Amino acid sequence: MSENFKKNLEQELKNLPLSAGVYQYFDKENKLLYVGKAKNLKNRIRSYFTFSPSFGANPKNSLRIQKMILEAVHLEFITTNSEADALILENSFIKQLHPKYNILLRDDKTYPYIYVDFSEEFPRPLSTRKLVKKPKIKYFGPFFKGAKELLNALYFYYPLKQKKTCKTPCIFYQIGRCKAPCAKLITQKEYEKILEQALNALLNPSILIKNLEKQMLFLAENENYEEAAKIRDQISTIKDLEVKIQIDIAKLEDFEIFALATQDGLLSTLRFVVQNGKIIGVNHKITPLKNNEDFDKNEIYKQLILENFNVDTPLIAKEIFVYEDFEDSKILELLLSKRFGKTIHIKSPKIGEKRKICELAYQNALLNIQTHLKNNNFSIQNELKDYFELENIPHCIEVYDNSHLQGVARVGAMICYKLGTWDKKNYRKFHLQSSNDYDQMREVLTRRALSFDKMPPPDLWLIDGGKALLDLAREIVSSSGANIDILAISKEKIDAKAHRAKGSAKDKIHSLKGEFHLSPGDKKLQFLQKLRDEAHRFAISFHQNTKKNQDLQSSKLVNLGVSKASLQKLLNYFGNFNSIYEASFDEIAELTNKKVAQKIKSINMSSKS
Repeated sequence: MSENFKKNLEQELKNLPLSAGVYQYFDKENKLLYVGKAKNLKNRIRSYFTFSPSFGANPKNSLRIQKMILEAVHLEFITTNSEADALILENSFIKQLHPKYNILLRDDKTYPYIYVDFSEEFPRPLSTRKLVKKPKIKYFGPFFKGAKELLNALYFYYPLKQKKTCKTPCIFYQIGRCKAPCAKLITQKEYEKILEQALNALLNPSILIKNLEKQMLFLAENENYEEAAKIRDQISTIKDLEVKIQIDIAKLEDFEIFALATQDGLLSTLRFVVQNGKIIGVNHKITPLKNNEDFDKNEIYKQLILENFNVDTPLIAKEIFVYEDFEDSKILELLLSKRFGKTIHIKSPKIGEKRKICELAYQNALLNIQTHLKNNNFSIQNELKDYFELENIPHCIEVYDNSHLQGVARVGAMICYKLGTWDKKNYRKFHLQSSNDYDQMREVLTRRALSFDKMPPPDLWLIDGGKALLDLAREIVSSSGANIDILAISKEKIDAKAHRAKGSAKDKIHSLKGEFHLSPGDKKLQFLQKLRDEAHRFAISFHQNTKKNQDLQSSKLVNLGVSKASLQKLLNYFGNFNSIYEASFDEIAELTNKKVAQKIKSINMSSKS
């Protein structure tokens, strides 16, 4: 930290408020280093420093925080009405901006629950991922896998009401899978007994497995091997739901357990869901620690619990047990109690059966790291970080490419490579309006940056292009405030054409540190080429499908008498046919004329009728 930067930072520490809020530290390149929250901003922020005999990092803080302070040259703060509000804002900033010295738990999934609406005359189990705003709802879950298979098995073996709306006995009644409550062929009391049995099986999947195994054997004996195989897969999924650790708690309690463990630079988080005294679900997550440094367990427990008890999820358990105490547990209790309108407790039990389960959760979290290390080798990611002097170990990489044919069917594509595998659920496609490669990449990257609140940013962006696109990406990342490393890979040109021959292409790598020429056999180059080629494959495939669709749509409009010149004007402006059809009459008429607008809107009217 230079003397000028020290003086600036020291000056900023003199005018801090006493109120609650969120604070942010930035480095000399204005990159966000760290986000924290405080009940008293002045006291908390000043605790990071010593002021005599000289100004510097407080040695009482962790090595990670001391290193962060040495890089910090500027701080900003936002005051809030309460510490609870600061906690929510802090969590939001960590998720959206991925600061260098905060740990980001990348879990943006929502898991399904099975619920029953007991206000209905004949209730039936259904699946939901969000809170159902009705009275008399009972939830089961969340189920981290197999919710669909469980529901199918329940409806197959228990004669529940099969359809939401049914006025007369249907095929399900004829084959014995429904008692036709629609025609009052079963009383409410009789139906309640069937529902009770089904819900008991929901919490005891072994009951369902026995029935499924009988069905599978029957199908196999009758040489219906295809259906038998489907049942076999269903059994396998439901068996995975059964926790290997068999624990039955004396009381029929509902509660949740959270534990975390670290080893060899990896953080493992684990969640047990206990319902009616049985563990009905286990979810675990592995997160690489940045630079293998220490971490703040308080920060992790806060993120972990806030993400799993968000405002849109059903509340089943009002007791949360954690493997170890953490600093903000009480403020988190108050926040969650206010959020759900019920008193919620967060405790770290020291003795008894709850302590045993917490220890079991910790041991499983540790075991998950050991299993992960056996199955994964991240040496190439570490090599990339060291060689290109990246801020982050690139465990999560997003790769971007665009594709078009002479300005037609303009699309962008993003692929994601996370923890050693193609993360296809996070692949993204973009219809583009811009006409040149530079503006198309700006469009794609800007749209991605605007979605950081819904899908956290990665460790690294890899751009298919040269220095100009690298600088563009840096501009967008800088304006977003996110902590993302950037590399660009430009293809070797032979006779003015891109050369993609694997093992011999001399591609150039551009980074914020400069330009790199790696030998064709270099594993780092081959790894980046593999990522680039997957993004190119995905973009080309999307372009081809888009082009086919546009050709089909073009022929429809040409047959209606819309000229090719008018079509090209509309496509150049709107980017794709969906946007053209969604445009207003006046927008289309302004670009072409009223006759063209009438013809296009007539297609919309005919498709609605």
